[in-house]
Amino acid sequence: MKDRVSSLIDIVTQPLQKFMRQKQSGGIVLGLSVIAAIILANSPWQNEYFYLLDNKIGLQFNDVSLLKYSLHHWINDGLMAIFFFVVGLELKREIVAGDLSNPRKAILPIGAALGGLLIPAIIYISLNPTGEANSGWGIPMATDIAFALAVIHLLGKRVPLSLKVFLTALAIVDDLGAVLVIAFFYTSDISTQSLLIGLGFVFIMFIGNKMGVRSLLFYAVLGIVGVWIAFMLSGVHATIASVLAAFTIPADVSIKENTYIERIKNSISKFSNIQPNEYSTLTEQQVHLLYEVKKDTNFATPPLQRLEHTMHPLVTFVVLPIFALANAGISIDIDSQELFSTNVALGVGVGLLVGKLVGIVGFTLLMVKLKIASFPDGMNIKNLVGISLLASIGFTMSLFISSLAFTNEMLINQAKIGIFTASIIGGVLGYFVLRKSTKSQAVDSPE
Repeated sequence: MKDRVSSLIDIVTQPLQKFMRQKQSGGIVLGLSVIAAIILANSPWQNEYFYLLDNKIGLQFNDVSLLKYSLHHWINDGLMAIFFFVVGLELKREIVAGDLSNPRKAILPIGAALGGLLIPAIIYISLNPTGEANSGWGIPMATDIAFALAVIHLLGKRVPLSLKVFLTALAIVDDLGAVLVIAFFYTSDISTQSLLIGLGFVFIMFIGNKMGVRSLLFYAVLGIVGVWIAFMLSGVHATIASVLAAFTIPADVSIKENTYIERIKNSISKFSNIQPNEYSTLTEQQVHLLYEVKKDTNFATPPLQRLEHTMHPLVTFVVLPIFALANAGISIDIDSQELFSTNVALGVGVGLLVGKLVGIVGFTLLMVKLKIASFPDGMNIKNLVGISLLASIGFTMSLFISSLAFTNEMLINQAKIGIFTASIIGGVLGYFVLRKSTKSQAVDSPE
């Protein structure tokens, strides 16, 4: 009976686990969440959908309310803080030992990303030079790495590994740019006292890193209770706290690879020599050795990568889908006059689609022409255009910035229309351009 239950569980869970291990799965789940949000916002349950998001949640002490915000606010400032924490971990890893650690390799995607940040903003501002609409200039600057990589992975081995690396590095720099834009331009009135308290906790975490503290509990308590709450109360967006906290997480190991290998070999040798008991449980010696292996494995893995590896599925399959459900809902029964009463939709759509293409391709070709950098192996102008079109997929980050840029619901809806239109067109065009440009260049590249 026990074996039958176990077999049934495996039948249910193994396909799910296999799906979650696929690199494009995150983009697929995110896409389904966007579709679900749009359906809910245009269904008989639309009132309940928006009412749920407007419900306030917080702590109440007699007549004093603390951190009382709407569910929508908690998702955007609380749940998305987890997303930005993982973004911060990825940024630090790339800077310490990734594609951004080598200046010669990093210069081209950094330049391309700068073009992809500046040109969309310039296009938006030229179409929305004044008024409340002007504050949305940061919306078309963002690229959704999950969606962009999901599309590129659909092409499999058709796409050279160098292109995937280029897009990833470009998107990482793009994320850093978006974080800086949020930090400097999308904050409310700042409480200096709360901000200094938050920065004080960041400094303590930094000192802990330098002193060799490797306890994730130490960083979790100070990061959440200290940094995140202080930034929430300071007026500086709480997502910035997440990135700063992530940069304090240690990226080095306590024991080197050779030492780790010797210790594991020794533990396995001892384990194999222990006489097993007759039961399903292990002997005390076996349990002790397994804990030693686990401890040594933790010592041999940088805390930064341990956290990133552990939290990535949570962000991909929980945080981002919930964010999409809360932010992508828009009524398609929108008056055309209302839609084009400002140039927000046009600015966002053209900024993303044309701005990313012109900015990334233009800055890349300029750097190559000036011999500042050269094309990586497998890259040409055609697939560079394809990559640039994929970079116009702005979903997550663009939706997030639009919620910071506007309080007017009409402007938010206009921004969403621009985001969806540009992202869908850019994603489809990017897929077909890359497919055509790499048709004769199928190469073996590790997935």
